[in-house]
Amino acid sequence: MTKIEDIASVHLGKAGDGSIVKPYVTPDVVDPSLLVAVPRVLNRTQYNIDENKLPFVGYDVWNCYEFSTLLDNGYPLTGVLKIVYPSNSKSIVESKSLKLYLNSFNMTSAFSMSVVLLETTIAAHLSELLKTTVLVKFHKQRGGISYFTNPLASYFWYIDEIVDYSSLQFNSYNEDPSLLKLVDSVPSSDTRYHTSALRSNCRVTNQPDWGDVYVSIKGERSITPDSFLQYIVSMRKENHFHEEICECIYKRLYDLLQPDELFVACLYTRRGGIDINPIRASNDKILKQEALALCDPAVFCNKTMRQ
Repeated sequence: MTKIEDIASVHLGKAGDGSIVKPYVTPDVVDPSLLVAVPRVLNRTQYNIDENKLPFVGYDVWNCYEFSTLLDNGYPLTGVLKIVYPSNSKSIVESKSLKLYLNSFNMTSAFSMSVVLLETTIAAHLSELLKTTVLVKFHKQRGGISYFTNPLASYFWYIDEIVDYSSLQFNSYNEDPSLLKLVDSVPSSDTRYHTSALRSNCRVTNQPDWGDVYVSIKGERSITPDSFLQYIVSMRKENHFHEEICECIYKRLYDLLQPDELFVACLYTRRGGIDINPIRASNDKILKQEALALCDPAVFCNKTMRQ
C-alpha cells in the first residue's frame, strides 16, 4: 500500500536524504497539476473506520487567507477563499499542494472580470481531484466592513477554565484513549466541552499544528472533563493530518460511549496561510445545529481567538 508520506512529500523542499532539491518556482499560469490527493482510507484503517459505512457525516473546511490574483490593469485582487468538501470523499487535498496551486493564480489576470468564474474554476479543479463536489467562495473586504460569526463560542464549556489542571498529572503525550473516564449523563442533557490544549504534528514535516476542540455528547454516558483534557493533551506528539485527529477523537468517543448524538470539531490555526477545520457529527441534524455557518462557504467565520 502506498505510504501517505510518499504522496504528501511531493513538494517538500528537501529530498529524503536531507539534500536540497531545486526550489519551486511559482508559475505564471494556473496549474492544477500541482494538486495532490491523499486517500482517506490510509488514515482511517488504524481506527477501524469503515469507508463504506462511516459512523459520521461532516465536512472539511479550509480558509485560505493568502489568495491573490491580478486585475486587468495588473493590480492585485486579494481576499480569502473558503473551501468546503464532504467527509465521505475518497481523498483529501494535501495542504502544501493546495497552497502551491493557489499560488499559481498570483500572476494571472484571467479571472479579474469574474469572481464567479474564479470560484467555479477552483471548485472544478478540486472536484475533479477529489471526485466529489467541492464548494468555493471568494471573500473580499468591502467598505471597511467584514462579516464574522462565531457559532461555537457561547455553547461549549471551556474546560481550561473549569478544570483545575494544576492538580492533574499530564504525562502521556501519545494518543491514549484509556485516559477517558466514563460518567453517567444528566438526563435530557448533553456534555459540551471546548479546549484550546490541542497540539498535534504534521505527519510529513513534523511541524506542530495548534487547534481548538469542540465536543458535544448526548446519551446515557459521558466522560469527565478532567479525563477529556488529559486525553486531548495526549495528542501532543501524534503525527497525523488534521482530519485524522478529528476522526480519531470522534471514533474513540463513539466506540466508548455509543452515544445517541456526537459532534466533534477541530478548528486548527493557520499554517502557510491556510487553516483546516474538520467537522464530524453523528447525523445531518446535529451537524446543522452545531456548525451550519462553519460549513457554509458563503459565510466567513472568525472561529477562535487564535484563528
